[in-house]
Amino acid sequence: MPVNYTVKAAVVDLRVATAMATDRIYVDTNAWFWTVYSNVQFAPQPPSDNQKKAYPAFLKGVLNMGGQLHWCGLSLSELAHLIEKTEYEIYRASTGAMLNPKEFRHNLPPERARIVQEIQTAWAAVETMASCINTPEITSAATTAALQDFAQLPVDGYDLFALGALKTAGITQVISDDGDFCSVPGITLFTANQGVIDNAKRQGRYRQR
Repeated sequence: MPVNYTVKAAVVDLRVATAMATDRIYVDTNAWFWTVYSNVQFAPQPPSDNQKKAYPAFLKGVLNMGGQLHWCGLSLSELAHLIEKTEYEIYRASTGAMLNPKEFRHNLPPERARIVQEIQTAWAAVETMASCINTPEITSAATTAALQDFAQLPVDGYDLFALGALKTAGITQVISDDGDFCSVPGITLFTANQGVIDNAKRQGRYRQR
C-alpha cells in the first residue's frame, strides 16, 4: 500500500531542481550506491530510471556549480553492507549456489577479494566527490538521545546518527530517495521519490527551486 508520509521537511524534486553554488548537501547512502557502484544494474532488484539517472545527474550538477557534497562516518559501513549484500544476491542468482551470507563471505576468497576491491573503488569515488562531516562520538549519552529521537522521528538507526552529524555540522540539505527523511523538520530534502513528492504537494511542503 502507499506510504502515508507526514511531511515536515521542505521537499524539492531534484529532477527539475537547479543546483546552486551555495548548496551544502548531505548525500544519503542510497544515492551514493546508485552513483558509484559499478554493478548496480545487475542487482536482482535494479534501480528505477529515476534512481540510476536522476540522482547521479543531480550530484554532478551540484559539483559543476561549485556546491559541496558531504558524507558522514556511517556512510562507508552502510554502503559496504549494500554492495556486499547485492554481490551476494547476484552470485546466487547467476550460479544457483545455495549458500548463506556468512558462507559467501568466508568460504569463497576470490569473491571476497573482488568485493573488497569493488567497495574500495566505490569509496574512492565518494571521497573524490564529497567531504566528510564528523559524526559525534557515540557515547552512552548520545545513544540515549538517539533513542529519544527515535520515538519522535520515523527513521532508521543509521539515519538517527546521520541526523546528529548534520546538526553538528550545520547542514540542513539532504539528497535521498528514502522517504523517512521527509518526516524530519528543519531540513530540505532533494528527492525523486514520487510518493514523497506527492505527499509534500498535498501537505503544502513542496518547494520549487
